[in-house]
Amino acid sequence: MTTGSEGNARRENGRLKTGRVARAAPLVALTGRTAGEAVISALRRKDRAGVHRRGAERYAESLGHSRGVLMKAGQILSFVSLGSLAEGSSQSVYQAALARLQDDAPPMEPELAASVVTAELGAPPHEVFAEFEPLPLAAASIGQVHAATTHDGRRVVVKIQYPGVDEAIRADLANAELLATFFQVIRGVLPDLGRTDARALAAEVTERIGEEIDYRTEAANQQVFADAYRDHPFARVPEVLPEYSTGRVLTMERSDGMRWSAAKDADQDLKDQWGEAVYRFTLGSLRRLGRFNADPHPGNYLFHPDGTVTFLDFGCVKTWHQEQVGWMVKAVQATIDGDADELLKQYSEHGFVPGEPPNAQAMLAWARESLTPVMSDQPFTYTPEYAARIVDLEFSPRGPHSAVVQKLALPGEYLALSRIDLGLTSVLAGLRAKNDWRGIREEMDLGAEPATHYGRLEADYRKARA
Repeated sequence: MTTGSEGNARRENGRLKTGRVARAAPLVALTGRTAGEAVISALRRKDRAGVHRRGAERYAESLGHSRGVLMKAGQILSFVSLGSLAEGSSQSVYQAALARLQDDAPPMEPELAASVVTAELGAPPHEVFAEFEPLPLAAASIGQVHAATTHDGRRVVVKIQYPGVDEAIRADLANAELLATFFQVIRGVLPDLGRTDARALAAEVTERIGEEIDYRTEAANQQVFADAYRDHPFARVPEVLPEYSTGRVLTMERSDGMRWSAAKDADQDLKDQWGEAVYRFTLGSLRRLGRFNADPHPGNYLFHPDGTVTFLDFGCVKTWHQEQVGWMVKAVQATIDGDADELLKQYSEHGFVPGEPPNAQAMLAWARESLTPVMSDQPFTYTPEYAARIVDLEFSPRGPHSAVVQKLALPGEYLALSRIDLGLTSVLAGLRAKNDWRGIREEMDLGAEPATHYGRLEADYRKARA
């Protein structure tokens, strides 16, 4: 939260600063200050954690005020377990500070939000809606959310895009210095980003942010999921109100639920139910719809005491053709069956092996470890330690399967797949979710009988909709 004077200092004429120098300078200066403090701390051998913590907090604050590409990149890195982070280490305190970006970004002033509604919907918020809360419920990278009630009594939330954010994002995309500085900072404090280089990460982040600028795209994406999951027994997607939605305003049904910070402290039985709901929604949507919600950070979930989960934020939905989904399933099955030649064939045919192929048996061992949750004795519990190992396994050229990793390349169209895989793993690890994951996968891919209560509920739901 910022004061009005601080907010005005960062904006010009009520809009976000969009110039290259204006948006890059604070982060550049911050890099120098933190580096200097780290050197002093190392020399003095005292208060090192305190220095890192202060630096981390400043990074989070600067990213929060930058909006657009930088803030979304910070969100991505905040929830993925980047290696084994010892409590109090420099990496862990940076990750904790960046976690503030998940669902607690600095908001804009109420009059700016009202001006966007007026411009987009033709009248001020208090006329368009029977009730409109001027203070936001939450603020994120390119917009913020307000509670409202329509004149016919529907409780809704109104997502309002920040004035000038589209220009700011275009400036970010054209500003090589800004992105280079950000990734230099991240490389310095979170070195285990592994084989995903800065250019690939920047391209994935900026492409996805570009899709989020027009809320009409998000509304269309969300409606596809709302239609597919309407009246679902444990997965909820809010309905869109198109008559109150435009390119910069998105209105949907209001859902009240527990945020991630509170959900992590719930009873384990409830967390197991939430974990299964997230798992089935994520992997089931890929298999049935050919679609992934490509922004799987925990701030996009609301958790309910009956074990259900509400899924939010469909600004970026990755869509794959059924043949692409089919080969992914084949690769998983080849791994489980121990068919090394088939696994290597699938990866080679789809662009993951750009040169000399890795040893087929070594690649099988690498792939089988990534499927530990379905290949271990059931039920299996996701843990932070397992999530950290998966990052090393999939991305680190210094990890336990470096000979394989160094010969693989991730095609651009599949960058979202790794993000979703790591995001799902991180969420389940945060919940310490325990379940029969093998049985659930066999339901999805082999048509096996439901392995859990949620499986039976979903089977009945699909039959009723057939």
